[in-house]
Amino acid sequence: MKEIVDAIGMSRSITRIAHEILEKNKGTDNLVLIGIKTRGEHLAKRLAEKINMFENVQVPTAALDINFWRDDEKKTVGEIPSLGIDLKGKIVILVDDVLYSGRTIRAAMDGIMYYGRPEEIHLAVLVDRGHRELPIRADYVGKNLPTSKKEIVSVKMVETDEIDSICIES
Repeated sequence: MKEIVDAIGMSRSITRIAHEILEKNKGTDNLVLIGIKTRGEHLAKRLAEKINMFENVQVPTAALDINFWRDDEKKTVGEIPSLGIDLKGKIVILVDDVLYSGRTIRAAMDGIMYYGRPEEIHLAVLVDRGHRELPIRADYVGKNLPTSKKEIVSVKMVETDEIDSICIES
């Protein structure tokens, strides 16, 4: 495995994405951050912390389990959990660690629509590695990382892996 981004670089990327979100949306009005479990959830929380540092505003965040809306696996049995945030009329920033085929994002957008109809949905990702199967693009990207389909991109975060890094393995 080769480290592409270390902890400092990851922090810089998150800071830059937070600034871009604020600039594009002219502040924090109606913003909601929705992180795709698991690492997207941690990234959404970190983005909210950065935004709070810059604007002194706590942007609502939530975690989304996309298993109920996936098209490639059997749906999770049971009741769909509450998101805890009203999305109607909001600008949702959907957050994930790696954008690859686009299928995870499609499932997440289906999930968001289940919870309510936002005004807009924007996508923020730490890594865009290409190879889209669906017409989905990120609005905010930490690092564009052209890869082959054989390579594996691994995002590690302190919250789950005790280290912040982005690695690629052939």
